[in-house]
Amino acid sequence: MAIYRLDIQPVTRSAGRTATAAAAYRAGERIRDERTRRWFDHSSRRDVTHAEIILPSEFATADIGWARDRTRLWNAAEHAERRRDSRVAREYQVALPHELNAAARIDLARTFSRLVADRYQVAVDLAIHEPRPGGDPRNFHAHLLTTTRALTLAGLGAKTGLDMASAVRRVHGLPGGIREMRAIRAQWATLANEALSAADLSARVDHRPLEAQGLDRKPRAHLPWAAYRAERQGLHSDIAERVREGYRLKVQARRLRYAAAHMQTGAAHADLEEIRRLAREDWLRFRDSPLATRRGETRKREIVAENARGNPDHDHSL
Repeated sequence: MAIYRLDIQPVTRSAGRTATAAAAYRAGERIRDERTRRWFDHSSRRDVTHAEIILPSEFATADIGWARDRTRLWNAAEHAERRRDSRVAREYQVALPHELNAAARIDLARTFSRLVADRYQVAVDLAIHEPRPGGDPRNFHAHLLTTTRALTLAGLGAKTGLDMASAVRRVHGLPGGIREMRAIRAQWATLANEALSAADLSARVDHRPLEAQGLDRKPRAHLPWAAYRAERQGLHSDIAERVREGYRLKVQARRLRYAAAHMQTGAAHADLEEIRRLAREDWLRFRDSPLATRRGETRKREIVAENARGNPDHDHSL
């Protein structure tokens, strides 16, 4: 079984993020943010193996050069938003099957990018990253940074896709956000499996929950890259131990909830309350554990990494 991963996340100002910083970090480039007058320089990155901007098919021959320029595109996305909590971009991060060769991985990422661009009429900034030295050698992945507004010849238009308001989606007869996410997750699995089949490989990915796949196990704990690397080097990692402890508590709480949901009618009320109490205690222990704090710190570091080397104009020579 190949690795399946598709994470869909917004890039929001309320989290201290900008579309320009996100684009520079993922593409490994130097971009100036016109709104904040800051530079974001990630041109020293060496793990970015491919980067390109993909537009909806209808703009293939259009005179829309600003949208094909990374700096102009993401500054346009920033200028299009007025609110302090605006979603300025949306990211789709996918694991590219390590079983494929480099050319096949690029083709697969491009195919998915075109699908997203055409489905939502957005610009897609595609960046492909290779595994970090000392990390998991299977960790080939792609970042699809997309505009939250539809692309038009005149510029960026109304909100679209997952960033469209629920009321607007209903007016247009579109499915809710959860159904839309499930559809795009299924589509990625289909494309990945088609690429694996075309390469005469037997490996396959599956986007469905483990129970739907007929697998009697829980999702495995995901170790942060630094903790994974430390253990590969034979070192003890407190972070890895915390992750595993949090995972154990989550599994235990899930089992208790399952037992509570399947208790036969007429079971003693006290027993049910005891199960609920234990489940609540397990959840509170997990919520207050160092793992929860660690997740928050990890997210903050990602934002700091994006904003790294972001300095005012007077700190840079032109």
